[in-house]
Amino acid sequence: MISYIGRRLLAIVPIILFAILITFVLIQVSPVDPAEAYLTAAHIHPTEELLAEKRHEFGLDQPLLVQYGRTVVKMAQLDFGKSYMTNEPVWEDVVSKMPATVQLAVSSILFAMLVSIPLGFLSAIYKNSPIDHFSRGLSYFGASIPQFWLGYLLMFFFAVKLDLLPVEGKGSWENLVLPTLTLSLALIAIYTRLLRASVLEQLQESYVLYAKTRGIKQRIIMVKHVLKIAISPVITGLGMNFGKLLTGTIIVEQVFSWPGFGRYFVDAIFNRDIPVIQCYVFLAACLFIICNLIVDLVQLYMDPRISLKGRTDQ
Repeated sequence: MISYIGRRLLAIVPIILFAILITFVLIQVSPVDPAEAYLTAAHIHPTEELLAEKRHEFGLDQPLLVQYGRTVVKMAQLDFGKSYMTNEPVWEDVVSKMPATVQLAVSSILFAMLVSIPLGFLSAIYKNSPIDHFSRGLSYFGASIPQFWLGYLLMFFFAVKLDLLPVEGKGSWENLVLPTLTLSLALIAIYTRLLRASVLEQLQESYVLYAKTRGIKQRIIMVKHVLKIAISPVITGLGMNFGKLLTGTIIVEQVFSWPGFGRYFVDAIFNRDIPVIQCYVFLAACLFIICNLIVDLVQLYMDPRISLKGRTDQ
């Protein structure tokens, strides 16, 4: 287990370096001049003298290799410079925005799991029953409806027509309900179908028949054996989606004016705030890798054969 974790942690380094390189190259080939973007955001007329001064201050007059090396060193120290818009350190802005995004991501994941696990499990057990048809309809609806449209639909129904929930902002738990429902529906659609298909596949395995012939109760077979193995692809999907949610639920945060990391990133794109964009790409790569590592460790704990398979493949 320790060696496996060590190998995975070592593999993070080249991935992070590659993500930084991609961001650096895209900024270099972009028609946007960072010095000009900074002066424009500060409402200063970009004269040639000021542009040359800012390019020297940002190190843009140095060789590309030196610029990339400085970028890597600064990012390793979580130093992303100052935001062009707020003139505050980017990392401080991100730290202040992340709790709102984490809150929304955790609530969405938890609600999706609470709904999709029993629904997917029951729809597989009672195949072609009313609950199976309901889960299929819900999955098709959740997978096909755009999130922004669903957000506005929920807002119109629950906030405007019924006046039950607030429309926007972050405050009490009521502000969390509509964004959570908007994000959860797509996740419920994915996890329900994944779990249903996985349970149906496991029911065809020989160990289920052997367990029945040994007289083990149906409930124990389904919960202790079938569900434990069938939930594996759901956990994998959970890790991928959780990383995605943590990097900013951009559309939903815009619709509900949620003061999170995703909305902060969208504003940075419109304002050509390059330090914020670099920070976003760096954090996105790190969060996806960490979430995948956690998921792999959970999978390894639930099914130790994964480690053995890895050794045999080598």
